Amino acid sequence: MKTIQAYRFALDLTRTQERAVLGHAGAARKAHNWVLARVKAVMDQRAAERTYGIPDEQLTPSLSWSLPALRRVWNTAKPEVAPWWADYSKEAYNTGLDNLARGLKNWSDSRAGKRAGRPVGFPRFKGRHRTTPSVRFTTGTIRVEPDRKHVVLPRLGRLKLHESARKLARRLDAGTARIMSATVRRDGGRWHVAFCVEVDRAVRTPARPDSVVGVDVGIKALAVLSTGEIVANPRHLNAAQRQLRALGRSLSRKVGPDRRICRDASKRWQRASKRLSRAHARVANLRRDGLHKLTTRLTREHGTIVVEDLNVTGMLANRRLARHIADAGFAEIRRQLAYKTSWNGGRLLTAGRWYPSSKTCSGCGAVKTKLALSEREYECQTCGLTLDRDLNAARNLAALAAEITTAGSGPVAGRGADRKTRIRGQVAVKRLPGTAAAGQTGTVPSQGGTASRVLIKAH
Repeated sequence: MKTIQAYRFALDLTRTQERAVLGHAGAARKAHNWVLARVKAVMDQRAAERTYGIPDEQLTPSLSWSLPALRRVWNTAKPEVAPWWADYSKEAYNTGLDNLARGLKNWSDSRAGKRAGRPVGFPRFKGRHRTTPSVRFTTGTIRVEPDRKHVVLPRLGRLKLHESARKLARRLDAGTARIMSATVRRDGGRWHVAFCVEVDRAVRTPARPDSVVGVDVGIKALAVLSTGEIVANPRHLNAAQRQLRALGRSLSRKVGPDRRICRDASKRWQRASKRLSRAHARVANLRRDGLHKLTTRLTREHGTIVVEDLNVTGMLANRRLARHIADAGFAEIRRQLAYKTSWNGGRLLTAGRWYPSSKTCSGCGAVKTKLALSEREYECQTCGLTLDRDLNAARNLAALAAEITTAGSGPVAGRGADRKTRIRGQVAVKRLPGTAAAGQTGTVPSQGGTASRVLIKAH
């Protein structure tokens, strides 16, 4: 099974090498900004000509937004725009132009309704102080040295790694991996190189292929499994808040950059900013490490994993819980489970967004109309079952897998709950022939052909 996988290593660059990498990143930024200005000029010119009633066939010729077309425009003008263009690799300019082509395509698809998610804005110019320096190499000499402590990249030469690259080197030596690209990027005050590798992975089987586990993620406990296991939430961001506040106050007392008066940041401000960046990077690394260990363990042990399709964006709108939700990394857990289940031969099932996993009794299947967030224990009024609400939700997710005969590509709606229940105040739902009596739950056909559970109220 061939997959695309990334291997990321920290770098120990010398001052000369760091200046070279920053120069390549600046070259990418120059190409991006110049071609973007050219695209905007052509768009503004065509818009102005339309206001004068000029026919479309007589307007200024439009500029294609494909990467080859943007590259031709840059190659024609680079001797005048950037006389120093030969000092850096062609991959640096291709990095900036590729980012611009992707940004223009995403903006166009978003406006045309071809792209899901939030609306994408028009690409903006990249500033030296606001943009993360990055450069991507796709051609040339890209290899790992035999000592596994150095890598070789085009024009940058031999770079020392902070850690051993033995995991990648073993695959390269065995012929089960092929490097497709290498990206050098600065994160949290430290330089990293990320290799995009095509890996030929062996077919694997989970330790318990027939095991089904439901995973309910939360804030109080990071994850509650249907088996009864509770994974504690480490709360890395909360633990580092005291240090982050102190570093933030220290940074605010230094003389920082001011674009209005063309003032550069002081040396002390730069040192304080690096200390704050390293503290944030440490929190991110701890969170990433914990999530990888959790998801790897689950996918290697269980054959089927069931999770919820959470509206994380909407949950972040709660100003009291936004920081805790972001610190837990709900979306990252699901993302890692998605590709790790395919690597380990398992399957991932996703419950529908409106599936009432917390409101449903895992014993008898009764559904509560309301369940406050403060109610940490689920008490069923029908069968008298009492247990932790998160464990109850995890058991419902695990039971959902038994109701699915084939796993589709989209979210799976369990027990007929394929949409949000629309009941506001005392609004009555018209009783259809053959449905339940007032105060009972029943099922009615929905527009998609499935059954939706509603509550029949008296008029």
